[in-house]
Amino acid sequence: MAHTVGGCSLALIFIIMLLLVKAKIGSAVNISCSLKPKQGCLPSSSFNKLILYKFDRRIYVQHGHSLSSQVKGLPLGTTLFVCKLACSSSDEIRICGAEISVGVVPEQPRNLSCIQKGERGTVICTWHRGRDTHLYTAYTLQLNGPKNLTWQKQCNDHYCDHLDLGINLTPESLESSYTVKVTAINSLGSASSFPFSFTLLDIVRPLPPWDIRIKFVNASVDRCTLLWRDEGLVLLNRLRYRPINSRSWNMVNVTNAKGRHDLLDLKPFTEYEFQISSKLHLYKGSWSDWSESLRTQTPEEEPIGMLNVWYMRQHIDYNRQQISLFWKNLSLSEARGKILHYQVTLQKVAGGEITLQNITEHTSWTWVIPRTGNWAAAVSAANSKGSSLPTRINITDLCGAELLAPQQVLAKSEGMDKLMVTWTPPEKATAAVQEYVVEWRELHPGAGMQPPLGWLWSPPYRLSALISENIKPYICYEIRVHALAGDQGGCNSTRGNSQHKAPLSGPHINAISEEKGSVLISWDEIPAREQMGCILHYRIYWKERDSNSQPQLCEIPYRISPNSHPIDSLQPRVTYVLWMTALTAAGESPQGNEREFCLQGKANWSTFVAPSICMAVIMVGVLSMRCFRQKVFVLLLALRPQWCSKEIPDPANSTWAKKYPIVEEKTQLALDRLLTEWPTPEEPEPLVINEVLCRVTPVFRPPHHRSWSEKGQGVQGHYTSEEDTGYSASSPPPPRAPTAETGQGVDLYKVLGSKGPDSKPGNPASPLTILPVDYLPTHDGYLPSNMDYLPSHEAPITDPLEELPQHISLSIFPSSSLRPLTFSCGEKLTLDQLKMGCGSLML
Repeated sequence: MAHTVGGCSLALIFIIMLLLVKAKIGSAVNISCSLKPKQGCLPSSSFNKLILYKFDRRIYVQHGHSLSSQVKGLPLGTTLFVCKLACSSSDEIRICGAEISVGVVPEQPRNLSCIQKGERGTVICTWHRGRDTHLYTAYTLQLNGPKNLTWQKQCNDHYCDHLDLGINLTPESLESSYTVKVTAINSLGSASSFPFSFTLLDIVRPLPPWDIRIKFVNASVDRCTLLWRDEGLVLLNRLRYRPINSRSWNMVNVTNAKGRHDLLDLKPFTEYEFQISSKLHLYKGSWSDWSESLRTQTPEEEPIGMLNVWYMRQHIDYNRQQISLFWKNLSLSEARGKILHYQVTLQKVAGGEITLQNITEHTSWTWVIPRTGNWAAAVSAANSKGSSLPTRINITDLCGAELLAPQQVLAKSEGMDKLMVTWTPPEKATAAVQEYVVEWRELHPGAGMQPPLGWLWSPPYRLSALISENIKPYICYEIRVHALAGDQGGCNSTRGNSQHKAPLSGPHINAISEEKGSVLISWDEIPAREQMGCILHYRIYWKERDSNSQPQLCEIPYRISPNSHPIDSLQPRVTYVLWMTALTAAGESPQGNEREFCLQGKANWSTFVAPSICMAVIMVGVLSMRCFRQKVFVLLLALRPQWCSKEIPDPANSTWAKKYPIVEEKTQLALDRLLTEWPTPEEPEPLVINEVLCRVTPVFRPPHHRSWSEKGQGVQGHYTSEEDTGYSASSPPPPRAPTAETGQGVDLYKVLGSKGPDSKPGNPASPLTILPVDYLPTHDGYLPSNMDYLPSHEAPITDPLEELPQHISLSIFPSSSLRPLTFSCGEKLTLDQLKMGCGSLML
């Protein structure tokens, strides 16, 4: 149903009339508003513009003195409607508004129950209202009892789900029966709950016990009595107690306790919490609330635990040593009281003579004793009732036996405050290990602080340990694993952190000194709280002052040089700027302070030679690539001088050709031998071509193409074999070769690349031999440089090493002037077919 509530306000001379409407959910609701007669926008009512809003959304507009609209589908709850008058397009005047509430009939109340707190309490009943009606709903609670007892009370709360009747049911009528019910009523209807019947024992909940106290007989925990006060009708009690640091309770049920119970299982010197609850009947009624907690500490007893003791041994000089003993506090259950002091005893194993006995309140003790003899230590704890059994430990060299040293000690994070340490047993003494001890402490504590030492024992079959004591994030810990076997021990160490970040600052360089041509850099450690974990490496950067080039760096592992390191890459008499950074597993720190330094001393010429050699190697490597070599060859052709275009005299009319008619056969034999010796694909070799400039020094092409690795080429230098030796146009001529300076021109038909008398095919680098004018060598004839066009008696072979680095071969003869020599099978090459010129080569 819908219910309308309106409120009108007088604005100027306008008023609104409201109609109250009731409807079912989902039905239409008519809403109207109107002006009083003769009121509105003057001079005519046609200017009156009435606007209806639903919340802030305009839903209807009408001109005149009244407006009427039908609204459907209103939701449960309250909806606001506002009517406004507009006399112009910009001004709107709110006249009046209304809130329409849509609700439902109340549901039947369920789960009705009643309770009376204590013998003198009042009856309070509770129920479940069901769904919200969205309308004001009144709840009436009615009680009927013996002797025509009738009592009712109405709840005025909008969301009522409980009601206090305000009456007390007396213990005189424990077996009397009572009935209650609750009725809900709103403007749309009503609903009543089922009646609920009960007796006094069913609904009375006793008050919690009070005045709780505990009594220890003879100041001992062997027998203690818990005392309290209760209401008179209480029949049952339940007790619960626990140590303060425990979450689980110990429960005890007692009958007719009358406010007293003995406890026999309490621990000494332990703070306990006690609570008690009560009930009137074994089967009827409910337990009272728990009483207020009683907290008390039980008396002390003699300690029963033994201390966990560890030690450190340090040599002072040839006859003295320092022994530091450490031990952990006993647990509360072991100490069984407040530990007042510890008793420490140092004793020689042989002879039994007590050397030193001391009492301390601390958990560590240090003393200096002689290095001679074997020693043992004993530590015990004492409270007001007695002392614990002493813990005895032999003083041995913990790291003296290398064969007992554990292997592969590693540490990794297991959270913010835990480290997992793993290791492998010693290779040659695994069976001898009796136990392991894992020891850890902060690597760099704060200034003036002694880092706390932590340790734990591990049996020989366990090769890992979880460290969770005194582990903090972003702190580097030095971890050492000891393997003990009788009076011997071996150790190995590592570093670890539970969490890490990049360091907050870089190392501070405090000194730079020169030592025998190198520079020694010393620095201060980064403050412990700024390291943010374990430092793995240091980096030293340097560059020339006022230089924009990238700085050089040297990376140093932490274990090699924690505070200083030499570098020998600085040049003398050059001012450098140096700085440092530190790295953890998470990244690199900001740079530290900058220092300038200039190394004094002789210049190191190797620093100048090495870059030159590297540049030469790079140039040779680049030119050995075929594509670059071709481009350089084209460039050299473009730069060829004009005088090289002169023609070579025709050798066909020479005296030599007439005098030696068998030269054709020898030429053919030389060509056949050349083709026979053509390199195979496994080891391709280029053809030897000897070309002679007109009045210039001859240039030779090496006979074999080989890779850099075949010639022993290194990164820092080069090696040239005899097979690679040749002469270029810019090189000094051989001793017997004519040059342009002597004024003697060398014609091509006089010198045809002939070798000397002792030359071999494998050594084409021999000096040129000057031949007579009428002499043409018969074993090595002239062949043009473009041998790629020569046919062979065998099938063409593809060079598999074509892409390998090749030697650079430059020729002054233009490629356009050397046409290929063509031969048919069986024909011979004669000199009358050959014409030579300095600018061209033609058949």
